[in-house]
Amino acid sequence: MKMAVKLVSTLCLALVFAASAFSAPQPRVPEAYLQNGNFEEQPNPKFLQKTKLVGKYSLPKWEINGLVEYVSGGPQSGGMFYPVSHGIHAVRLGNDASISQTIKVKPGQLYALILGASRTCAQDEVLRVSVPPQSGDVPLQTLYSLNGDVIAWGFKATSNVAKVTFHNPGVQEDPTCGPLLDAIAIREFYPPRPTRVNLVKNPSFEEGPFPIFNSTNGVLLPPQQQDLFSPLPGWIIESLKAVKFIDSKHFNVPFGLGAVELVAGRESAIAQIIRTVTNKVYSITFSVGDAKNGCHGSMLVEAFAAKDSFKVPFKSEGKGTFRTVSFKFKAIAPRTRLTFYSSYYHTRIDDYGSLCGPVLDRVIVFPVA
Repeated sequence: MKMAVKLVSTLCLALVFAASAFSAPQPRVPEAYLQNGNFEEQPNPKFLQKTKLVGKYSLPKWEINGLVEYVSGGPQSGGMFYPVSHGIHAVRLGNDASISQTIKVKPGQLYALILGASRTCAQDEVLRVSVPPQSGDVPLQTLYSLNGDVIAWGFKATSNVAKVTFHNPGVQEDPTCGPLLDAIAIREFYPPRPTRVNLVKNPSFEEGPFPIFNSTNGVLLPPQQQDLFSPLPGWIIESLKAVKFIDSKHFNVPFGLGAVELVAGRESAIAQIIRTVTNKVYSITFSVGDAKNGCHGSMLVEAFAAKDSFKVPFKSEGKGTFRTVSFKFKAIAPRTRLTFYSSYYHTRIDDYGSLCGPVLDRVIVFPVA
């Protein structure tokens, strides 16, 4: 009898995996850059004072306010360096400066703005992104890669047009400091839903901000974004630091085309709230591995569901291996929060300035019969 029960349980789990893989949505073709989203359409020289843009409409296709500079990547006077990875030109937002553009959208639709951005000084720089009525601050103090980061910020359209604004809310003593923007694109999402065989939405991260331009370092998902507007549909980025969305084209991904890399220790966490039945027992299965990106060492992923916690150790040798684990938990309410984070900080063995961490993929939750 025990052997038969075990066989049925194993068969059910195999069916869940198969159904999960079969139902995973394919990544949609990205829409495009915003108009002049890579800033390669140059302003008329008469609107430039050295690098300073003069006039509200001096930057083609954009509206500017305050001190906005039109710059080229590479070494700058004064020993500075501007990391422009996506093209040649970029804009730098000075104190309280902003650029904005009105775009066409679909009411009620989810979108992610995907942008190449970095700080230019050591100060605690912040980029404020707003699409009314939503607004959020993207911290740029922590650099996750030396050649500039790619960041995704989510929003939900409320009408058929949206005014997208990027603003530097800071006031630095040095006027040459401020966030650098070198590429801005947009992607459309569809809300993922749970299935009969898996209560987790977007369980394998197949719906996410896949790189629109050449982003070999993955896409950062800034902290404190709710699941209703998240650039990782269905998931909450509830931590103080970003997590990273990675794709199978540039990284080793355990399953499918996308996964999440937990790059900032306990400050880098994702969560999802699922529907459960109080006092019912559930099985949770997920995979942990490395992205084959030079992230070595002893890793530990911690997972939480209801009152239960699980620790999954993983020894990374940077070869792109992974392990799949299963646990059980008992629901204590009609809603259960699943949370995942890495216990330790890691950096790449070939670049100690780049944060990295364990990869999380294919999260499956179903009731135990």
